[in-house]
Amino acid sequence: MLVTLADYLSQYHSGFNVFQYLTLRAILGVLTALLISFIVGPAMIRRLSYYQIGQSVRDDGPQSHLVKAGTPTMGGALILVAITVATLLWSDIGNHYVWIVLLVTLMFGAIGWVDDYRKLVLKNSDGLSAGAKLFWQSVVGLGTAIVLYVTAGTPAETSMIVPFFKEVAVELGWFYIVLVYFVVVGSSNAVNLTDGLDGLAILPTVMIAGALGIFAYATGNVNFAEYLGIPYVRNSGEVVVFCGAIVGAGLGFLWFNAYPAQVFMGDVGALALGAALGVVAVVVRQELVFFVMAGVFVMETVSVILQVVSFKLTGRRIFHMAPLHHHFELKGWPEPRVIVRFWIVTVILVLIGLATLKIR
Repeated sequence: MLVTLADYLSQYHSGFNVFQYLTLRAILGVLTALLISFIVGPAMIRRLSYYQIGQSVRDDGPQSHLVKAGTPTMGGALILVAITVATLLWSDIGNHYVWIVLLVTLMFGAIGWVDDYRKLVLKNSDGLSAGAKLFWQSVVGLGTAIVLYVTAGTPAETSMIVPFFKEVAVELGWFYIVLVYFVVVGSSNAVNLTDGLDGLAILPTVMIAGALGIFAYATGNVNFAEYLGIPYVRNSGEVVVFCGAIVGAGLGFLWFNAYPAQVFMGDVGALALGAALGVVAVVVRQELVFFVMAGVFVMETVSVILQVVSFKLTGRRIFHMAPLHHHFELKGWPEPRVIVRFWIVTVILVLIGLATLKIR
């Protein structure tokens, strides 16, 4: 929005041309989202507390979690507000990728909001049923996949890029739609499963979003893309502003979500952020690298799947409790230790993901 204004004003003063630089606008996106979080956060927490929209805690979980009961949740709405405002202010709103990633994020956030509202406000313990939640996620996920497939302008935009190999790109054809569906929906649910401890999900989200922003910048620049041996996707660079907004909003939310948390993001935040990361990974053609960088989210999801399958087939549990972070808690790790160690693992995995830019 402000890009259009700056472009108009540049005819009167050349200084406004500085706002055409993606790097500057990405930084401004980070700072804007961060500032919005700091300003709106305290008021939102007070309002959630006033209406008693608080977290419920499982009786069979770690006993240390009982003190979390009643902590305000649905704080993910703060993240979505900050991301939306920062993105609309500093990105080129004429870019279709900006609208795709933003609308996917908001639609998955709406699904999470309905689930949270039913559970926390209407006091319906079931919330949105698993079937209904998956149905609406599938509708949005498939719709996104079809839009991206139809609007693809070059074969590179629908090919599977294999990291560490310059010349390896698998043409997917219509299977691209299937891939996008599983990346977006799977990522959304993976982040939701990980969001069980104070700050556990939000900082890995910030780090991965930052790394995807670097990929977006390189993928959208024909010179950098050619030099690095990655596909050039026209106009995808603008997504870096959206990634910056996630970073700023996530850090601002972490200010209030750090242990011991003053507020939780709820499904409205977790489902939205997971989908946001997934759709950006698809746009910049780095699904496999994203799978590596999001290793913590993957481990959490796999632990749940293994636990369910094992119990149904053998009647035995592999872990003390799933998702994986609860397993370590029940083994005696204090919550802050689990959180920080999962953060450290994410740092390592993100660095490995970024290394694929040069090691080819």
